[in-house]
Amino acid sequence: MTQAGAEPGVRKSLTTEPKISGTSTDKPENPSVEIGQPEAVDVNTDTDADAEAADEGTSKRKPLGFYLSFLAINILVFLFSLDATTLAVAIPGIAEELHGSTLESFWAGIAYYLGLVVSLPLFASISDVFGRKPPLYVAFVLFTAGALSFSLAKNMAAVIAGRVIQGLGGGGLDVLGEIIVSDMTALKERPLYLGIMALPIAIGSIIGPTIGALFSDFVTWRWIGWINLPFLGVAFPLLAFFLRLRSLGTSFNAKLKGLDWSGMVLLTVGCTVFVLPLSWADALYPWNSYQTLVPLLLGAAVIALFVFYETKPKAPVIPLRIFQSRTAAVTLCGAFIHGMTLYTLLQYLPLTYQAVMLDTRIGAAVSLLPTSVISVVGAIASVIGIGKLGLGYQKRIWLAWGLVTLGTGLLILLDPYSSAGMRYGIPIIWGAGVGALLRLLHLPMQASVSSVDDTGHAIALLLTFRCLGGLVGLAIGSTIFSSIFGSAIATVGELPDSLSLLSDPHNAIAFIPIMRTVNLPADVIAPVLNAYLTAMRGVFYAMIGFSGFGLVTSLLTEELSLQRTERGRQQFET
Repeated sequence: MTQAGAEPGVRKSLTTEPKISGTSTDKPENPSVEIGQPEAVDVNTDTDADAEAADEGTSKRKPLGFYLSFLAINILVFLFSLDATTLAVAIPGIAEELHGSTLESFWAGIAYYLGLVVSLPLFASISDVFGRKPPLYVAFVLFTAGALSFSLAKNMAAVIAGRVIQGLGGGGLDVLGEIIVSDMTALKERPLYLGIMALPIAIGSIIGPTIGALFSDFVTWRWIGWINLPFLGVAFPLLAFFLRLRSLGTSFNAKLKGLDWSGMVLLTVGCTVFVLPLSWADALYPWNSYQTLVPLLLGAAVIALFVFYETKPKAPVIPLRIFQSRTAAVTLCGAFIHGMTLYTLLQYLPLTYQAVMLDTRIGAAVSLLPTSVISVVGAIASVIGIGKLGLGYQKRIWLAWGLVTLGTGLLILLDPYSSAGMRYGIPIIWGAGVGALLRLLHLPMQASVSSVDDTGHAIALLLTFRCLGGLVGLAIGSTIFSSIFGSAIATVGELPDSLSLLSDPHNAIAFIPIMRTVNLPADVIAPVLNAYLTAMRGVFYAMIGFSGFGLVTSLLTEELSLQRTERGRQQFET
């Protein structure tokens, strides 16, 4: 049963098909009207059989094909999370083998995310017109081609191209996987499946850095790409043979005409031009340079033009009606800040262990293992009992943001002399909060849409805002780190030859793996370690402020009903 935007506050359920009558006083049999409900309104003419089927679908045992399709989707989101986290630790080794420059190393690191930001909303929009499976197959091809290009690369240009292509495909796999689960399940039962999906997402994020380090140090970095292929070989046939979604029933030409081509072009150009300077700000060019400001402002202008244009098409890339809900707007703000804290601290926490405590790359990954495990537990536990048991998400979101803010604040206690208990234990609180928000934010976002067929767009927006927040957070973190480190290292005085590269703060991150090999007296190396610690704490302080803002804005989240049983046009067919 679909929902459309009729007059808010009135919900009608008819036992017979309504009659169309001008001034007649004819009434349908047994009408019932509920006044004052904040939910969207059913105005279609679905039969009782459809309504009963929707209700039964939440309790009736699902067919084997449903579970095999869900398994395949979990494999896809695992691969997405794995590929997003494996490369960072391997980039120095790749650049050394392929004789890459600093600029090429930088592009290799961010290429995946650039493809991701562009592809997320586009795949959601295309799947609304062509159906979920055709664009899913395209995403499969792109992801596989990107992995092969990366694995067979003979130079850094091929590595960068492979990662961009893989990011385009990865964005499609991620967003379509989430959307298909929303097609296959009713909102009432969805928290269970969101909780299950948290496991592969978190596991991929947990083992990604360790696998990248192991491949880079003991086998070859090319296995970061090769490892995807067997998983893709399992997921693809499962989805091809067992994922059966209801057909949209329109011709190919009609589907082509239904696409918002102008909107897609504006969104792609705007996002690309806007995100590029965010990714290189301070890393390649200063924030106040024309290389950063011109594309940043131009991208913002194109995005503004896109927003204005999206009021025109009948089937826009991003329906602006989604933003009319206060809860949706607050949740998107939360997703943006969540992305900032998540991606920024996932980068700077391992660097803290390596630069301040002189851990190896694998040692840093091990130090964060308890935090990663707790984040998995937090993600799963956060949605237990929501929906079917009538429990809500609002207070859980508040608690999760409280944990993120508290946990981020406690990170400033870390120093070179921290005990094992502090090293392993302090980040756990932060991990529990960010893990919980990874799944919790989906619920108010999906509950806020007035039509069940807008759910796909809502999911794509949530993932896009989280990814954009990550890019902004990394840019801000880089600026803060370089600025504070430059000031701190200047107070050390003249550096020995083995540390002379640190005179330029932009070399500080690249120099971290070398720190463990420098043979210098403790009184010489201690001020350098303190400079790293001071810079890391500057990043942590900034994230405390952003987390606190996320906590405050989350108080505006409304507790919307999750008791809907209707599914969208592309629901799973038994």
